Amino acid sequence: MSYQYLAVEEHGATTVVTMNKPPVNAVNLAMYEEIRDLFGRFDEVLSGVKAVVLTSALKHFCAGNEVEEFFTLSEANAAGRMRLVRDAFAAIYDCPVPVVGAVRGAALGTGLAIAASCDVVVAGESARFGTPEVSVGVMGGAAHLGRLVPQPVVRAMYFTAEPWPAADLVRFGSVLRVVPDDEVLDTALGLTEKMTRHSLAALRHAKESLNTVEFMDLKAGYEFEQRMTGRLAAEPDAKEAVAALREKRAPVYRDHR
Repeated sequence: MSYQYLAVEEHGATTVVTMNKPPVNAVNLAMYEEIRDLFGRFDEVLSGVKAVVLTSALKHFCAGNEVEEFFTLSEANAAGRMRLVRDAFAAIYDCPVPVVGAVRGAALGTGLAIAASCDVVVAGESARFGTPEVSVGVMGGAAHLGRLVPQPVVRAMYFTAEPWPAADLVRFGSVLRVVPDDEVLDTALGLTEKMTRHSLAALRHAKESLNTVEFMDLKAGYEFEQRMTGRLAAEPDAKEAVAALREKRAPVYRDHR
């Protein structure tokens, strides 16, 4: 596993994926391909991992798309390029285990979409989120922004194309918490440590369930969750979780992480 713009490092049961394309992680086609490959082939590349922290090695999380590539965008190549971009974001969203975004600095356009594709976002005091698309003559990002803030705020941010500081977004639940910049990664790892104490089977079933019910109505969503409970019941670690609760002891799961 070797990538030009992504670094992968294990921290116990969590894998930290670090974006590194100086100076600001402006994403080009090659970097989109790497994101799609890493998250899209998760079980092949990162088998057994219980959670992921997605972060940046740079001052900024991701300042958007590589602007130079807009000059080569044409009617002929647009469909293929846009499909790649969608697939990269979807690969993060569809990752079979929880993904925590650890954001410092700018998360604009593509950066906001990457953050919004994560399950949870923790942010540094320098973090700011925005959709500058209107200001550069393109569209996109509003759908992802809609996962983070209510529709009136989506429109205010989108039409003005101005970034908002993370501190202004906490009240909407967009950002779980804001901490000093030098504490962002440790905060994210502390969160995944609480997640990864559970069995891999439970986490994977929970991720599939949450992604599915997000866009369903209450009755259909709960019915799907019940079906997932039936599926999870076939896993030995599900029985171990119940046994540990009954016996008032720590569970001993089969997954080695």
